[in-house]
Amino acid sequence: MAVKIRLARRGRKKAAMYDIVVADARSPRDGRFIEKLGTYNPLTNPATINFNEDKALDWVLKGAQPTDTVKAMLSYTGVMFRKHLQIGVLKGAVTQEQADARYAEWKAAKEAKITGKVEKLGTDKAAKRQAALEAEAKVNTARAEAIQKKNTPVAEEASAAEGEATEGAADVPAADATEEAQA
Repeated sequence: MAVKIRLARRGRKKAAMYDIVVADARSPRDGRFIEKLGTYNPLTNPATINFNEDKALDWVLKGAQPTDTVKAMLSYTGVMFRKHLQIGVLKGAVTQEQADARYAEWKAAKEAKITGKVEKLGTDKAAKRQAALEAEAKVNTARAEAIQKKNTPVAEEASAAEGEATEGAADVPAADATEEAQA
Protein backbone atom coordinates (compact mmCIF):
# COMPACT_ATOMS: atom_id res chain seq x y z
CA MET A 1 0.00 0.00 0.00
CA ALA A 2 1.51 3.33 -1.10
CA VAL A 3 0.94 6.04 1.49
CA LYS A 4 0.97 9.72 0.56
CA ILE A 5 0.99 12.90 2.59
CA ARG A 6 -1.20 15.29 0.63
CA LEU A 7 -3.75 18.06 0.78
CA ALA A 8 -7.51 17.57 1.05
CA ARG A 9 -9.51 20.61 0.00
CA ARG A 10 -12.25 22.11 2.11
CA GLY A 11 -13.85 25.52 2.41
CA ARG A 12 -16.20 27.36 0.14
CA LYS A 13 -15.71 28.55 -3.42
CA LYS A 14 -12.72 30.93 -3.82
CA ALA A 15 -11.93 30.56 -0.11
CA ALA A 16 -10.10 27.26 -0.07
CA MET A 17 -8.49 25.77 3.00
CA TYR A 18 -6.71 22.48 3.02
CA ASP A 19 -6.20 19.64 5.48
CA ILE A 20 -2.80 17.99 5.46
CA VAL A 21 -3.61 14.29 5.56
CA VAL A 22 -1.92 10.91 5.30
CA ALA A 23 -3.90 8.79 2.86
CA ASP A 24 -3.70 5.75 0.65
CA ALA A 25 -2.58 6.83 -2.83
CA ARG A 26 -5.62 5.10 -4.38
CA SER A 27 -8.22 7.03 -2.34
CA PRO A 28 -9.79 10.20 -3.79
CA ARG A 29 -8.41 13.66 -2.99
CA ASP A 30 -11.15 14.56 -0.51
CA GLY A 31 -12.00 10.98 0.40
CA ARG A 32 -10.78 8.53 3.01
CA PHE A 33 -7.58 9.24 4.86
CA ILE A 34 -5.53 7.50 7.52
CA GLU A 35 -4.66 10.48 9.71
CA LYS A 36 -5.09 14.24 9.66
CA LEU A 37 -1.83 16.05 10.44
CA GLY A 38 -2.98 19.68 10.30
CA THR A 39 -4.23 22.53 8.12
CA TYR A 40 -2.95 24.88 5.43
CA ASN A 41 -4.47 28.27 4.58
CA PRO A 42 -2.96 29.81 1.42
CA LEU A 43 -5.13 32.95 1.60
CA THR A 44 -3.11 34.63 4.37
CA ASN A 45 0.20 36.39 3.78
CA PRO A 46 2.44 34.57 4.59
CA ALA A 47 0.44 31.35 4.20
CA THR A 48 -0.62 29.73 7.47
CA ILE A 49 0.69 26.20 7.97
CA ASN A 50 -0.40 24.44 11.19
CA PHE A 51 0.36 20.77 11.64
CA ASN A 52 1.93 18.30 14.05
CA GLU A 53 5.58 18.21 12.95
CA ASP A 54 6.41 15.15 15.03
CA LYS A 55 3.66 13.06 13.41
CA ALA A 56 4.70 14.29 9.97
CA LEU A 57 8.33 13.35 10.67
CA ASP A 58 7.22 9.92 11.90
CA TRP A 59 5.23 9.31 8.69
CA VAL A 60 8.07 10.54 6.46
CA LEU A 61 10.54 8.27 8.27
CA LYS A 62 8.11 5.35 7.79
CA GLY A 63 8.19 5.97 4.03
CA ALA A 64 5.12 8.07 3.30
CA GLN A 65 5.70 10.09 0.15
CA PRO A 66 4.67 13.76 0.32
CA THR A 67 3.25 15.45 -2.76
CA ASP A 68 5.21 18.36 -4.24
CA THR A 69 3.18 21.01 -2.41
CA VAL A 70 3.31 19.20 0.91
CA LYS A 71 7.04 18.54 0.47
CA ALA A 72 7.57 22.28 0.03
CA MET A 73 5.59 22.89 3.24
CA LEU A 74 7.57 20.23 5.11
CA SER A 75 10.81 21.81 3.94
CA TYR A 76 9.55 25.27 4.93
CA THR A 77 8.71 24.13 8.45
CA GLY A 78 11.86 22.03 8.88
CA VAL A 79 10.49 18.49 8.85
CA MET A 80 12.61 17.46 5.87
CA PHE A 81 15.71 18.95 7.56
CA ARG A 82 14.91 16.96 10.70
CA LYS A 83 14.57 13.82 8.55
CA HIS A 84 17.97 14.53 7.04
CA LEU A 85 19.52 14.99 10.48
CA GLN A 86 17.80 11.87 11.85
CA ILE A 87 19.19 9.75 9.00
CA GLY A 88 22.62 11.13 9.88
CA VAL A 89 22.11 10.08 13.50
CA LEU A 90 21.02 6.58 12.44
CA LYS A 91 24.12 6.21 10.24
CA GLY A 92 26.36 7.51 13.03
CA ALA A 93 27.55 10.65 11.22
CA VAL A 94 26.34 12.96 14.02
CA THR A 95 25.05 12.50 17.55
CA GLN A 96 21.46 13.21 18.56
CA GLU A 97 22.57 16.26 20.59
CA GLN A 98 24.40 17.74 17.59
CA ALA A 99 21.39 17.11 15.37
CA ASP A 100 19.05 18.74 17.91
CA ALA A 101 21.39 21.77 18.21
CA ARG A 102 21.54 22.20 14.43
CA TYR A 103 17.77 21.94 14.15
CA ALA A 104 17.20 24.45 16.98
CA GLU A 105 19.60 26.91 15.32
CA TRP A 106 17.89 26.48 11.95
CA LYS A 107 14.43 26.85 13.50
CA ALA A 108 15.39 30.09 15.31
CA ALA A 109 16.78 31.58 12.09
CA LYS A 110 13.66 30.55 10.16
CA GLU A 111 11.30 32.04 12.75
CA ALA A 112 13.29 35.30 12.73
CA LYS A 113 13.00 35.41 8.94
CA ILE A 114 9.22 34.81 9.06
CA THR A 115 8.77 37.44 11.79
CA GLY A 116 10.81 39.91 9.71
CA LYS A 117 8.59 39.29 6.70
CA VAL A 118 5.41 39.80 8.72
CA GLU A 119 6.78 43.06 10.18
CA LYS A 120 7.89 44.24 6.74
CA LEU A 121 4.43 43.55 5.34
CA GLY A 122 2.91 45.51 8.21
CA THR A 123 5.20 48.52 7.71
CA ASP A 124 4.68 48.42 3.94
CA LYS A 125 0.91 48.42 4.47
CA ALA A 126 1.18 51.36 6.87
CA ALA A 127 3.42 53.26 4.45
CA LYS A 128 1.00 52.68 1.55
CA ARG A 129 -1.88 53.87 3.72
CA GLN A 130 0.04 57.01 4.73
CA ALA A 131 0.95 57.73 1.09
CA ALA A 132 -2.68 57.30 0.06
CA LEU A 133 -3.82 59.69 2.81
CA GLU A 134 -1.24 62.28 1.75
CA ALA A 135 -2.30 61.99 -1.89
CA GLU A 136 -5.94 62.38 -0.89
CA ALA A 137 -5.11 65.45 1.20
CA LYS A 138 -3.23 66.94 -1.77
CA VAL A 139 -6.21 66.35 -4.06
CA ASN A 140 -8.57 67.87 -1.47
CA THR A 141 -6.47 71.03 -1.15
CA ALA A 142 -6.30 71.33 -4.94
CA ARG A 143 -10.09 71.02 -5.13
CA ALA A 144 -10.54 73.59 -2.37
CA GLU A 145 -8.22 76.02 -4.18
CA ALA A 146 -10.08 75.47 -7.45
CA ILE A 147 -13.42 76.16 -5.78
CA GLN A 148 -12.04 79.25 -4.06
CA LYS A 149 -10.51 80.47 -7.33
CA LYS A 150 -13.82 79.88 -9.09
CA ASN A 151 -15.74 81.83 -6.46
CA THR A 152 -13.11 84.61 -6.01
CA PRO A 153 -13.61 86.46 -9.36
CA VAL A 154 -17.30 86.84 -8.55
CA ALA A 155 -16.38 88.32 -5.20
CA GLU A 156 -13.76 90.65 -6.79
CA GLU A 157 -16.29 91.91 -9.36
CA ALA A 158 -18.78 92.53 -6.59
CA SER A 159 -16.21 94.39 -4.51
CA ALA A 160 -15.07 96.34 -7.59
CA ALA A 161 -18.70 97.33 -8.28
CA GLU A 162 -19.09 98.40 -4.66
CA GLY A 163 -15.85 100.34 -4.90
CA GLU A 164 -17.06 102.20 -8.02
CA ALA A 165 -20.31 103.03 -6.29
CA THR A 166 -18.48 104.48 -3.29
CA GLU A 167 -16.12 106.42 -5.53
CA GLY A 168 -19.07 107.87 -7.42
CA ALA A 169 -20.72 108.82 -4.14
CA ALA A 170 -17.51 110.39 -2.92
CA ASP A 171 -17.24 112.41 -6.15
CA VAL A 172 -20.73 113.85 -5.79
CA PRO A 173 -20.17 115.45 -2.37
CA ALA A 174 -16.82 116.72 -3.52
CA ALA A 175 -18.46 118.36 -6.53
CA ASP A 176 -21.09 119.85 -4.23
CA ALA A 177 -18.35 121.13 -2.00
CA THR A 178 -16.59 122.84 -4.90
CA GLU A 179 -19.83 124.41 -6.11
CA GLU A 180 -20.50 125.75 -2.64
CA ALA A 181 -16.97 127.12 -2.45
CA GLN A 182 -17.48 128.97 -5.78
CA ALA A 183 -20.76 130.52 -4.71
